[in-house]
Amino acid sequence: MTAAPRRLSFLPLLAVVFFNVSGGPYGIEDAVSVFGPGLTLLLLALTPVLIALAMAEMGGALPEEGGYVTWVRRVFGPFWSFQVGWWSWVNSFVDVAVYPALFADYLRFWRPEMTALERWLIALAFIWLLTAVNLAGIRVTGWGAVALAVGALAPILALIGVAVARAHAAPWAPFAAPGHGLWSGLGVGIAVMMWNYSGWDTPSTVLGETQRAETAYRRALWWALPSVGLANIVPVAAVLSATGDWQRWQTGYWPVVAAVIGGPVLAHAVVTGAVLASAGLFLSLVLTNSRLPYALALGGQLPRWLTRTQERTGVPWAAVLASSVVYSVFAVASFKDLIVLNVWLYSLTLLLELAAFVALRLREPRLARPWRVGGGALGLWITALLPSAAAALAMATAGWKNTAAGVTAALTGPALWLWRTRGGGPH
Repeated sequence: MTAAPRRLSFLPLLAVVFFNVSGGPYGIEDAVSVFGPGLTLLLLALTPVLIALAMAEMGGALPEEGGYVTWVRRVFGPFWSFQVGWWSWVNSFVDVAVYPALFADYLRFWRPEMTALERWLIALAFIWLLTAVNLAGIRVTGWGAVALAVGALAPILALIGVAVARAHAAPWAPFAAPGHGLWSGLGVGIAVMMWNYSGWDTPSTVLGETQRAETAYRRALWWALPSVGLANIVPVAAVLSATGDWQRWQTGYWPVVAAVIGGPVLAHAVVTGAVLASAGLFLSLVLTNSRLPYALALGGQLPRWLTRTQERTGVPWAAVLASSVVYSVFAVASFKDLIVLNVWLYSLTLLLELAAFVALRLREPRLARPWRVGGGALGLWITALLPSAAAALAMATAGWKNTAAGVTAALTGPALWLWRTRGGGPH
């Protein structure tokens, strides 16, 4: 597979990883009121680690454009590599379209009378402005992500400082919300946190455009792990300790609570941070997810026109535009409606990637790995099986409507494969 020019340096890659995985605490407010303070803090702390370990080993061993699509192809062949790439791209239709919707929802703080049409038009303007940044080149996109990360986190740091000064209660009490004991809440909570912390694998799709990809991806993951965890846990704990009003938490609650404990200036700063975080999330996710159809097209599994790139920058402009057109359509849905639809597809792709991680270690033990998960066979299986169990649990607790939607979406992969391999579809 021909790689695009390598231009993404370490700090922009770190910002891209940060936004692919989390982007800060914006959007996790509902978890506090649904699961309870203690359970939310526990889930925020435990969920992210093992997936990052597997991706660090694979990214160092096979630092190729397309990332996990090429890993699965090497181990399981073209059919399954198509499935993992297709499912991930289809999943991005709902996952990436969350952020224009979240952007518009946070703007309601300044314009509460916003109509549904205005909301969609704002989301469209947001999508196409950031698509234009992506088309300007991966270097511009990467440094844009750095600037947006600083802008998104600065108000949260101010909020933490004010909240800590007013702390008077234990942030973990009560541990679980009424009706959500530890075990009953854990299954649904893991599903939500898997969404919130998904994306450790996605930056691997631009490894062919990354400087010193063999080590840069792993370093970015190691720096992102504590950054992502602290950016979620600390503000939640600080604000809960200052207010104790966990029942009122819902999407868009950060500026509300900022106004309560810090006044209108802090509230407006937090809204600005949320807007910038939404921009950083969308900017980075368009970058990484647009490489999925590009990689599949390079492998002859999607139409060849998706391989078209800009001569000067190497940006796969056709894949970027195709992705953003779909995101524009899906942005009309509400934030919560979009989130619950992606559990199945993300879980399926994660199971395939972890299976490839195990199979590659067993089949090619002598493959050069600049870094590998330690602990021998035990470390290998723990790293693979615990996230796999979480993925299976998330699928099992998704509810029949989400399960039906997920299975239907997943079946489009084999159907499209059969259609194309039997001579159907454009080439």
